Amino acid sequence: MSEETAFEAVSRLYQEFMELPFPPGLAGADRAGFDLVMLDSDTAAWIFIWIKNGGELETQGRGGLLRCIARLDRVIPVLSEADDPEYWHRLHEMARLVAAS
Repeated sequence: MSEETAFEAVSRLYQEFMELPFPPGLAGADRAGFDLVMLDSDTAAWIFIWIKNGGELETQGRGGLLRCIARLDRVIPVLSEADDPEYWHRLHEMARLVAAS
């Protein structure tokens, strides 16, 4: 059996991620100066666009995704268990896979 390509892995992870509910109690929450709803939706949108475009992002999209990764890099260390850090780690992992492709 061959190894999963980055595109296949991100597509699978994205489908799994989209089935997860947004962490309860975080609507309107701010961590490290960033609105978590916006961070979630912006990051997921760039990943979706990458998938929709067959594994490609234009310059603007790549810049947007890299900004989201930088924000996640600041947000993740300050999350508490109540913030569902696993949710944010999944989002971060997908974003990093897309950026590395």
